Amino acid sequence: MAGELDPIYQQSIEDPTAFWMDKANNVDWYRPPSTVLDDSNAPFVTWFGDGIVNACYNAVDVHIESGRGNQAAIIYDSPVTDTKRTITYNQLLQLVAKFAGALKARGVEPGDRVLLYMPMIPEAVVATLACARIGAVHSIVFGGFASAELAVRIDDAAPKVIVSASCGIEVTRVIEYKPLLDRAIELASHKPDTCIIYQRPQCEAPLIPGRDLDWTQAEAGVSPHDCIPVPSTHPLYILYTSGTTGEPKGVVRDTGGSIVSLKWTMKNIYDVKPGDVYWAASDIGWVVGHSYIIYGPLFNGNTSLLYEGKPVGTPDAGAFWRVVSEHKVKVLFTAPTAFRAIKKEDPDGEHLSNYDMSSFEALFLAGERCDPDTLSWAQNKLGVPVIDHWWQTETGWSICATCKGIEMTDIVSGSPGKPVPGYDVRVLDDNMTEVKPGDIGALVIKQPLPPGTFINLWNAPERFQSAYFSQYPGFYETGDAGYIDENGYVFVMSRTDDVINVAGHRLSTGAMEEVLASHPAVAECAVMGVADELKGQLPVGFLVLNSDVKTDHATVVDEVIQLVRDRIGPVAAFKSATVVPRLPKTRSGKILRGTMRAIADDSEWKMPATIDDPDILDEITGALKQLGYAKKT
Repeated sequence: MAGELDPIYQQSIEDPTAFWMDKANNVDWYRPPSTVLDDSNAPFVTWFGDGIVNACYNAVDVHIESGRGNQAAIIYDSPVTDTKRTITYNQLLQLVAKFAGALKARGVEPGDRVLLYMPMIPEAVVATLACARIGAVHSIVFGGFASAELAVRIDDAAPKVIVSASCGIEVTRVIEYKPLLDRAIELASHKPDTCIIYQRPQCEAPLIPGRDLDWTQAEAGVSPHDCIPVPSTHPLYILYTSGTTGEPKGVVRDTGGSIVSLKWTMKNIYDVKPGDVYWAASDIGWVVGHSYIIYGPLFNGNTSLLYEGKPVGTPDAGAFWRVVSEHKVKVLFTAPTAFRAIKKEDPDGEHLSNYDMSSFEALFLAGERCDPDTLSWAQNKLGVPVIDHWWQTETGWSICATCKGIEMTDIVSGSPGKPVPGYDVRVLDDNMTEVKPGDIGALVIKQPLPPGTFINLWNAPERFQSAYFSQYPGFYETGDAGYIDENGYVFVMSRTDDVINVAGHRLSTGAMEEVLASHPAVAECAVMGVADELKGQLPVGFLVLNSDVKTDHATVVDEVIQLVRDRIGPVAAFKSATVVPRLPKTRSGKILRGTMRAIADDSEWKMPATIDDPDILDEITGALKQLGYAKKT
């Protein structure tokens, strides 16, 4: 298939209307669209504007009508509860239609919002699809999110109904959701009419009479509900994102564009066919879970794997290999963080020999930049293509990737590949001038964005325009910095605010992290720029070492400092690094560099709502003080 990607990509850029109309023909419409793209009011773009469709129908009903109702739609694997369950498309339809009836019985109409605060259990997928079935706009909030942050989302989305569970299960503890939810509703100005609570056997939650219903109680006596046709432009969901800082933004995804784009990606990027087992090892509270645990695989007729566990500790660093082997997974999609955790605990990959990995054909990584060392380790141990790809909550699917289903182009270490069809990626300087190949600048995407990307921010159209489209008129500002090489490969080096200025030299912290990660003792690392009176900013490195490292920490620090000097040069002024037991991250695995930088600079900072473990920041503060920073903290 050599040479197939370039003409496909060119058509998508030069004639997006023809390109995406062809892809729309693979979707089941109640009324097919006659118009494809309307960008007359950019950046508020509409795709397939006069089409009528339903996302749940395309995810569930259509596969039953095509005769594949007995195929597994979802495999639920929960090592934290020692539970496994397979749900066929026939069974999924019954579950979804029944819960859709329960929502309708509580007064939910098309356009009403339903907030989901759920763990990784099949009922979470059922509730999501039930919303889509009746045209309700769902907003999934990561289970266990703090009450104050949940309250902000309740006030913004104003849900008529909230669906939750009694608890979530971590490796060593049960997290009660109901007290968190009750407190959030108490804090919020908006009050939902009803809360539907799925009672898990590990913890039964007390219900508030008049407001709360048990899941089975909510379904009692209701009739299954059919799909309700909605316009293509009808909001499918709201997903709140704040990255590592800032107030949450409610990203809005439309229905028709999401179906067309996500179904296209399953075949063309991930190279999976109906019936293949596809596993996105993420959470439904993140965009990966929306796109590639729930919607994408089901639109394509795959078997989607729903995993309630960790890459290590449930029970060991072979957890992922056990799941792949047992369920015959063809493609795995996860974050580089997961593989760094596995590599840290099992650097020689010894657990792999215990499992039959013959079904496994490709690993896709995304969510943060994948350092070349992690990529190389995964390639060597797994013996399959390891494909880094780049996308964001706002885009909903890949900006750059190796499109395995179109053409298996070269995998270039450090790059997430070339732009995917539909994305016109450029690199601009502060004067909106395109830079030369190899030069770092702001990574932007020429409008219009393709179908399935965000169409607005909920209740905040002015912010939509100012936050993403004002800095570079005519372009979407990704917030990432990087470069495009002479062969068209994109390199995402860091967030724009992580490009540091050292004595007038613009340097990428991502490039320095590549060097640190190449040291054999380093499991993962982070580099950030801290304020310096003389040079403006100076880089500081944080190292997490492999579990089996015997080398003295000071020796490792000296060696990585020398590595940076050798590979990047004295211009980097890299002289400070320290070993820490772990890095502060969001629950989706992104390192909280902005918070670390604020602590170092003695600037004001707010505890990030998405932080995985707040206690880690005390360890980071102590390490910074030893280096001479965070003096006032």
